[in-house]
Amino acid sequence: MNRDHSFQHMRQTYQQGALLEEAISKDPIVEFNLWMKAAIEDAIFEPNAMSLATVGSDSQPSCRIVLLKEVLEGKFIFYTNYSSKKGRQIKENGKVALLFWWIQHERQIRIEGSIKKVPRTTSEQYFQVRPLGSRIGAIASPQSQVIDNRAAINDLYKAAETQFVDGETKCPEHWGGYEVEPHLIEFWQGRENRLHDRIQYSLVNGEWKIDRLAP
Repeated sequence: MNRDHSFQHMRQTYQQGALLEEAISKDPIVEFNLWMKAAIEDAIFEPNAMSLATVGSDSQPSCRIVLLKEVLEGKFIFYTNYSSKKGRQIKENGKVALLFWWIQHERQIRIEGSIKKVPRTTSEQYFQVRPLGSRIGAIASPQSQVIDNRAAINDLYKAAETQFVDGETKCPEHWGGYEVEPHLIEFWQGRENRLHDRIQYSLVNGEWKIDRLAP
């Protein structure tokens, strides 16, 4: 068999650090905030970028990158178009997964949990602090719908732009926030020989149970 592109021999050695039970917090949210702080301080590109996995009623998983905007009371908050594919799947199935990957630190965090919309007032407040262009884009874009070409979305943006020359924009009903309440959080630190460190926090009867997983 001819292979134009083979990845079989690609290897990286992980040596950035270790993840040991005696050095971690008993609270995974505290540990998450420490890892996020380190990623921000080291200027990792878009440290709040996270993969969001959803599954609709057809059982077909779908995955994309969204941006974490806040961790509040142990919940992970992001904003999007409620009419998008992810919005439709979330409506059909309120269970999701998140993944953070910080390659420079050789770290990842997996999160599984339930999801629901944030209060409408929260979405409206956040919408108003977004850059004007981002607000107009949220109003103009029929996210996830088929469009003819790039010019079509540019025309929609220009049409929406003319309505808000004074900078006043109202948060559209189809746009807002979600909060993910985790029941499982796994911290992964790359190690040599693929013997990676994996520490899992599982919510059991309202308390976080900590386990080490085999790499």
